[in-house]
Amino acid sequence: MPDFDSFVVLAEMRTGSNFLESNLNALEGVTCHGEAFNPHFIGSPKDAPILGVDRAARDAAPLELLSKLRAAPGLHGFRYFSDHDPRLFAPLMEEPRIAKIVLTRNPADSYVSHRIAAATGQWKLTDARHLRAERVAFDATGFEQHLERLQQAQLRIMGALQRGGQTAFYIDYDDLQDVAVLNGLAAWLGVEARLEALDRSLKKQNPESLSEKVENFDEMQAALARIDRFDLGRTPNFEPRRGPMVPSYLAPARSGLLCLPLKSGPEAALRGWLEALDGAPVRDGFTQKTLRAWQGAHPGHRSFAVLRHPVARLHAAFCERILNPGRGGFHEIRETLRRRYDLPIAEDAAGPDPDPARHRAAFVAFIGFVKANLGGQTAIRVDAAWASQRTLLQGIAEFECPDAILREAELGDMLPDLAARVGREAPNWPADTDPHEAALAAIHDTEIETAIRAVYARDYARFGFGDWQPLCG
Repeated sequence: MPDFDSFVVLAEMRTGSNFLESNLNALEGVTCHGEAFNPHFIGSPKDAPILGVDRAARDAAPLELLSKLRAAPGLHGFRYFSDHDPRLFAPLMEEPRIAKIVLTRNPADSYVSHRIAAATGQWKLTDARHLRAERVAFDATGFEQHLERLQQAQLRIMGALQRGGQTAFYIDYDDLQDVAVLNGLAAWLGVEARLEALDRSLKKQNPESLSEKVENFDEMQAALARIDRFDLGRTPNFEPRRGPMVPSYLAPARSGLLCLPLKSGPEAALRGWLEALDGAPVRDGFTQKTLRAWQGAHPGHRSFAVLRHPVARLHAAFCERILNPGRGGFHEIRETLRRRYDLPIAEDAAGPDPDPARHRAAFVAFIGFVKANLGGQTAIRVDAAWASQRTLLQGIAEFECPDAILREAELGDMLPDLAARVGREAPNWPADTDPHEAALAAIHDTEIETAIRAVYARDYARFGFGDWQPLCG
């Protein structure tokens, strides 16, 4: 009996997973079904059913599709990314008869490739005549976030394999061009078929060097120089174990204060206050290395996080991530919520509906989705924009335990004391830190309060929140 009855390619975008899939499918008896558990489609954007299972059935019972893949004749598998249905991860990793293929790529290459694909709209290339080429700008903060996601995904995979007493077949992007390596993968899977040559129906989209693909290559080199080169290793065994991502932390230009923002909180107001404190732009984009250097250069420094009332915070997440069609909005999630979760907003909605009744109905539907999402009942990722504040603080505490956890409603009284502790006179704290407060005040009632209290019961209990009241009331 073969060692495996199915397989999964654990990868991320722009790592060569399409090319690997096409060559796996070239092996007789092997079928790779694309991104079978992508929350926004099934298999491929064409949304064709897999083994008779359509997207609705998969979302309702994902393990049923996994069982069909394992039971089907031959060896069937799929590609699984870290933002795919989170309900699949534990069952996948706990089953030793599901082969794990871990595909990695140099993070700098995958980041630039993703930027080019996003800029050109070209995610696959089958005919070089249709190539769309474009140089892109390197964004240091965006790369730090990309690197952190990759490292956390690899550490999660490695930990699950260790706990299950399993191993995986690790393959790098550059190895995909070696037919002997792919035949070694076939042997490891227990497949008798071998490749005589690579399936090259998919073409490499951007074969140039990074210096030719990046507009500000000198800035890219300088940004990467801040990171220990071993952090960019392509196997999890050599990647350092890290806590939470720190590029979002904020510090004033000179004073020894460190703000640890929580998503969907008063982030813009905090940035403005820190800028006014020293009369200069804030410092952000930290790495763990540069943050430790900053701490050493600021003896007596203080760090703080700010809690926002769960009602105001979830409403802000809804307005800024779902109703926002521009930068910062979660466009794919928005469309999935409209199509699959009956979110009652127009396709071209831009901001809260001016009709309070319609805005309330949409927000109530979103509350229901978030409750299911936090309970692990949806195929969509749990995003930091609406994750519980308790969970976010636990993540922060793995690297930087805040000296103070403040409440948004009390900042006018608390920030002057915090500023005085680092020898500064505090600027005024604005009263209108929530731009969505008026829209919320128009719809808030006991039903909404009760529903959100059920979603964030631990936050209410842990931090002592009462019912929401307008800050400018």
